Amino acid sequence: MSQRVDVFALSDAAGETAVRVAKAAFAQFPQLDIVYTKYPFVKNDDQLKNILTLANEKKAVILHTIVSKEISKIINTYCQEHQITYYDILNPIIGTFGQMTHEEPIRQKGLIHELNQNYFDMISAMEFTVNNDDGKNSKGLLEADLVLLGISRTSKTPLSLYLANKNIKVANLPLVPKAAIPDELWKVNPKKIVGLTNDMNVLTKIRRQRMIAYGLDPDTTYSEEDEIQKELDYSNKIYKELGCPVINVADRSIEETAALIMEQLNINGYTKS
Repeated sequence: MSQRVDVFALSDAAGETAVRVAKAAFAQFPQLDIVYTKYPFVKNDDQLKNILTLANEKKAVILHTIVSKEISKIINTYCQEHQITYYDILNPIIGTFGQMTHEEPIRQKGLIHELNQNYFDMISAMEFTVNNDDGKNSKGLLEADLVLLGISRTSKTPLSLYLANKNIKVANLPLVPKAAIPDELWKVNPKKIVGLTNDMNVLTKIRRQRMIAYGLDPDTTYSEEDEIQKELDYSNKIYKELGCPVINVADRSIEETAALIMEQLNINGYTKS
């Protein structure tokens, strides 16, 4: 039986950063049974006292992104006094930057989620990507920041949506042998195109599982190795003709593949260059 660890993620804003940091850290311990509890919009009131008391009872680990000096001091002091394992994510970094720049931090919560131009650009990218998913709009290929190509089950749609969340307008196009390729594709700068591929054994397994999930016979041309090989050969031929970079998504997470794509496009951080 795996060891259970309770992890409390506290924030005086939405709490997404604390949860992501916690999950990134504890992903390195797959043998543990991690139970995450998020506490957003924490204030110095009875709620905070109840959270800390519960953490003490459960011997929970606390990770927090509290920017308020007062509240973070209360949490840190309580944890030290009760020997609770905790990690103050933001304040050590804020303090270091303050010393380095000789500037005082404004300590305003939730700034990363402000409704600024960056936020509205992200919404626009999401709308564009949804409207240009799966080859819905061939003209969108010319307007996109990125065009993803691939045969079925190469993660085109989830990748598109993930990248759209980084303010990248994505159009994706399925490659099917004998199906016509839009003329617009050949007018797109190859540096803005990424071809996706996958390993034969991975594709076969995924496609068979998909047919079973639909209550259908898994042994069809869709999951037959000879047919999949024809699709792979066809897509590789198109990639070669286009002169675009190719990424194999086999055994890669969406995040890993997205990072490779952003590197290919010379995108610095989450902002288009």
